[in-house]
Amino acid sequence: MATAKKNSKEAIIAAYMEYVLLNEVPSNVFAFCKANKINEEDFYKHFGSLDGLKKTIWAEFYLQVEGLLLKNEDYQNYSSREKLLTFYYTIFELFTANRSYVLFALDEEKEHKWKNLKQLKKLKDKVVDFGTELVETDNESANLKVLKKPVKIVAEAVWLQFMFLLKFWMDDESAGFEKTDVAIEKSVNTVFDVFDNTPLENILDFGKFLWKEKVAG
Repeated sequence: MATAKKNSKEAIIAAYMEYVLLNEVPSNVFAFCKANKINEEDFYKHFGSLDGLKKTIWAEFYLQVEGLLLKNEDYQNYSSREKLLTFYYTIFELFTANRSYVLFALDEEKEHKWKNLKQLKKLKDKVVDFGTELVETDNESANLKVLKKPVKIVAEAVWLQFMFLLKFWMDDESAGFEKTDVAIEKSVNTVFDVFDNTPLENILDFGKFLWKEKVAG
């Protein structure tokens, strides 16, 4: 029973996150499993490769946040603005609790100028789905067709905003990351205000500009 628990998906993730911070990125699955006394067969029950493991870690961050939001009885009655704010506050609290690993993992992406974001692929899919759900809910309550927002554009804008905030948080040296909290509040409120008054194509172009200047630059 102890072996099964040690070789569970959660245990392997925890072992990897600790191992890379104390040692170096393992060269292959065999080396990682041997160093952590994990059965290689059990590793492959959950992950197809080390890259797959790294992608899953980011997806698990999202799933942990989703679980916390669903436990909040008031969350379902929140407006889309309030849901997005709550999501950002919660996920950045989780990132802060795991800051050493998150910064380590993102340093790998920075080496490639953030061009591929391979590790974040699963997280991006989930964040885009989250943004899609928000705008679809708002569209259902919009009486006039002109008030409905293009789902794909808004969902992509949510991801660009998330990446902007992630880079901001990485550089934040304020106590308790208070500046990140302020950035979250201001950016979400500004975006929702702008959505009602600006063509969404212009918003997406602006988001790409922020991404280029703040993150990829």
